[in-house]
Amino acid sequence: MRDSLDILRGRHDPLPEQTGAALRGLLTELADGALVDLLGDPGPGIALVAVGGYGRAQPAFGSDLDLVLLHDGSRPDVSTVADTVWYPLWDAGVGLDHSVRTIDEAIGVADDDLRAALGLLDVRHIAGDADLVRTLTRRARDRWRTRAPKRLPELAAAVAERAERLGEVAFLLEPDIKESRGGLRDLAALHALAAAWVAEVPSARVLAAAEVLLDVRGEIRRIHAGRAEDRLLLQDGSGVAVALGYPDSMALAHAVADAGRTISWAWDATWYRTAAGLRSTSRWRSRRPVRRPLDEGVVEQDGEIQLALDVDPGQDPALVLRVAAAAARTGLPLGRFAVDRLAREAPAMPDPWPPAALDTLVALLATGPAAIGILETLDQVGLLVRLLPEWAAVRSRPQRNPYHRFTVDRHLIETAARAAAFTRDVDRPDLLLIGALLHDIGKGYPGDHTEAGIEQVRRIGPRLGLPAADVDVLIAMIRHHLLLGESATRRDIDDLATIQAVATAADNDRTLTLLHLLTEADSRATGPTAWNAWKARLIGDLVTRARALLGGEGVPCPPRLDERQRALLALTPEHVVQVNPLPDEGMFEIVVVTDDQVGLLAITAGILALNRLDIRRASARSAHGRALLQAAVATQHGHLPERDRLLADLRAALAGSLDIARRLADRERDYAGVRQWTTPGPPQVSFDDLGSATVAEVRAPDRAGVLFRIVQALSALRLDVGTAIVATLGLDVVDAFYLREADGSPVTDPARQAEIARTVLRALGTEVAVDDGEVAHPASAVSGL
Repeated sequence: MRDSLDILRGRHDPLPEQTGAALRGLLTELADGALVDLLGDPGPGIALVAVGGYGRAQPAFGSDLDLVLLHDGSRPDVSTVADTVWYPLWDAGVGLDHSVRTIDEAIGVADDDLRAALGLLDVRHIAGDADLVRTLTRRARDRWRTRAPKRLPELAAAVAERAERLGEVAFLLEPDIKESRGGLRDLAALHALAAAWVAEVPSARVLAAAEVLLDVRGEIRRIHAGRAEDRLLLQDGSGVAVALGYPDSMALAHAVADAGRTISWAWDATWYRTAAGLRSTSRWRSRRPVRRPLDEGVVEQDGEIQLALDVDPGQDPALVLRVAAAAARTGLPLGRFAVDRLAREAPAMPDPWPPAALDTLVALLATGPAAIGILETLDQVGLLVRLLPEWAAVRSRPQRNPYHRFTVDRHLIETAARAAAFTRDVDRPDLLLIGALLHDIGKGYPGDHTEAGIEQVRRIGPRLGLPAADVDVLIAMIRHHLLLGESATRRDIDDLATIQAVATAADNDRTLTLLHLLTEADSRATGPTAWNAWKARLIGDLVTRARALLGGEGVPCPPRLDERQRALLALTPEHVVQVNPLPDEGMFEIVVVTDDQVGLLAITAGILALNRLDIRRASARSAHGRALLQAAVATQHGHLPERDRLLADLRAALAGSLDIARRLADRERDYAGVRQWTTPGPPQVSFDDLGSATVAEVRAPDRAGVLFRIVQALSALRLDVGTAIVATLGLDVVDAFYLREADGSPVTDPARQAEIARTVLRALGTEVAVDDGEVAHPASAVSGL
């Protein structure tokens, strides 16, 4: 028995070949056997029962045993019997959620405690008086059903609270397999609805999704030696994947995301129907249902979207889209019978689509956020892939970084929903919406996702019925969907070369406008850090300048030194530091004026890093022996820049009494133990020759003082850094430096570029051999939204 208890704890694992349902069965058998041995034959009027997850025979290593010692109130020795069970379990270190109760006491506790009530829905007899257990089972379920109008809203509120607090299994980097939305707790909630006789038992597809999560949870617990860990940590992904037979951790994450979406969708759909039933004053119809026509073959009945009586889904491939568009337009849910019939009978769309079908798809997407849930339903029953076969490649595909909030397919839907807000701002809203829906479709295919997406759209566009000219616009949108974001945040928008590159790529005002709106929709759908007022202003200014160039107007680029900069350079104090608020929330301009000297930008960058200020853009100008540095910085956690401290640090650094490199290294050591979401890749350096200057783009893991180390390395090479632009992308920073040699010429010699790359990588702690002529082009180091 002791060995069995050690196995249950997870401290000893003699079952390495057992996984999944087989492992759960063996653990249940071991637990049951140990408990039967402990209880023995207690005689009549007493029984040991399992409840909750153990009652469902779903234990994992280290799971608490949820037990109730049930008695009929006539046994004076019940406490002694309980001690014979509880104490050996405690001594063995087995987690225990236990109670000793009569049937009336158990029902009374359940009346006041939702979790206890749910536990009693999964009562399983282990040993003792079986009649007593049957009575408890019957009474607990009867009580649950009779109190359903009160308990089920309480259950739904608990599901919603967990979703708000813990996020979704499908979209988290490290989901809680049990507690997050779409996890095992939600499956238990679905079973509870069925136990109340207000819904059917979960479908085979939902139960299969639950098996995926149960299997994963079992291996998580095995890896952690029975410790109470239910999150799928990134560091554990490969081990769990190998144990369960997945090709790699990405395939495992894909399966988990798909399972989570299946369970969360099943809960949403089931609870909607349940809540509607609870609100109904009568279960019986007093009259025939009213069917209000909404579209060809589509009606509203009893507050749901249903099919007309005479419609034949098998002969009407566009019916799915009309049903979906009507639901999104009216805000009514898709009726279950309509969805089931469409899933059974709807054919694949012909090639090309009927002309009206494309219009209906655009109308559906134009409803914005209302379309998200409808498209999710179509996806869950297989209709979205039937409409668009290429969707299968991105379906539930994880993106596996903290920058992206959603799986690829959900990101596409969210982007289209965001784009719907801009349909009045463009002359071709249909192309904006379709481009938003398809802009990352290439992420489901090998190779560069932009190039793969272009190939898919070459096939999809004509199939949708779009003319060749419209397909060309969609291809341009996909080819350049990262252009504005990257150009505005990684290049100098005051540089004519940047503006010309954007104007040339867009080619015309229509495409430029579509790219502008797609960029905002894409960023807003990516995650909370992907769009802000600062980025919006940079992109807006860049688009305005590119539009002027396309229209043959003069490009409004500022001069090398404007009046304010000349006035700042003329200030007489030896060292000047200013802190000026910017119009973007949480952003400030830091101005430094001092005598010109090599390495001043590096010193300033280091001081700002020590003061916990995130540099977004920094520029350096000089005249008559004086240097002007301007940096746009973002503050952390409401921390405001302190001018006096910045000035003191500047003076100390210039005097040689402040060792910036050592201070930054100390801070890095302080944070060395902080767990990262994932392991960032090694630093990369690439070059882009713009004619008047050379841009060195450095992508590196984000850590304290990265900009300082890079600029310090560039200064050591006697390079003039005119502008530094910093963008954060997930765990990386992407810094762009406008470089010139000391004589003002661009850095075009491959050997010199290789020397720069080696020096920068060495400064970042990476020893990488870079041969002359083998430096990277920017495209090889860029990862987009």
